[in-house]
Amino acid sequence: MEVNKVIDIALTAGEILLGNGAESYRIDETVAKICLSYGVTAECLSMSNGILLSVAGCDCSQNTAMKRVRQKHVDLYRIELINAFSRELETTPLSYEQAKKRLQEIDQAPNFSLHIRTLAACMTGFVYTLFFNGTLPDAFVSILICLAIYRMLEKVAELGFFQFMEFYFAGLAIGGASILAHIILPEINENNVISGAIMILIPGVTLTNGIKDALYGDFFSGLAKFYEAMLVVTAVCAGIATALFIGLKGW
Repeated sequence: MEVNKVIDIALTAGEILLGNGAESYRIDETVAKICLSYGVTAECLSMSNGILLSVAGCDCSQNTAMKRVRQKHVDLYRIELINAFSRELETTPLSYEQAKKRLQEIDQAPNFSLHIRTLAACMTGFVYTLFFNGTLPDAFVSILICLAIYRMLEKVAELGFFQFMEFYFAGLAIGGASILAHIILPEINENNVISGAIMILIPGVTLTNGIKDALYGDFFSGLAKFYEAMLVVTAVCAGIATALFIGLKGW
């Protein structure tokens, strides 16, 4: 197979991995293995928002390509599909058309519906509110807040809104709604509600992957993911702090 086609297959697989929250070391190894499956030696360097691939051709030429990834979210199912795809290539290399078709199917693999994801977010808020010593009324209020916030985040994400402001307003809405619930029903503890509801905003996978990358020696990628997670946490905390400050002033 031509080197440029091998590069296209490898970068497409790497793009799916990076776009769905895979660790940098996994991306580097998978992309290199795909190239090796076609008899091509390659070096891959994945970053927080792109992939750089250098391939040595049969005529001793050096080919370099880059793929930028802008849209990212977490989907472990697609990561597993790419892992299975790369393992399959090691035993049975596919043609260019077959490989691209398979990658397109993986990229378009069905995701959980919005209703299922919203239900999961509501259950997360419910469970964590109880975990943080909240009462059942606190937990039910957390469900309503998580329902509204998760739906709002889905709509805002479609617009491509600035990430910091997106999570800032989410934190502000959680804090404001919790304080409002306490004003309407004094038995509601707004602190417990906030503690449970913000768990749907915590970037746990990003933070974990950043630590894993650092442990594997990918310090640049690890720090980038760590700072990305800290940016989200800072935005959420700033939003909640603003709501609490306004609530205390108003109260």
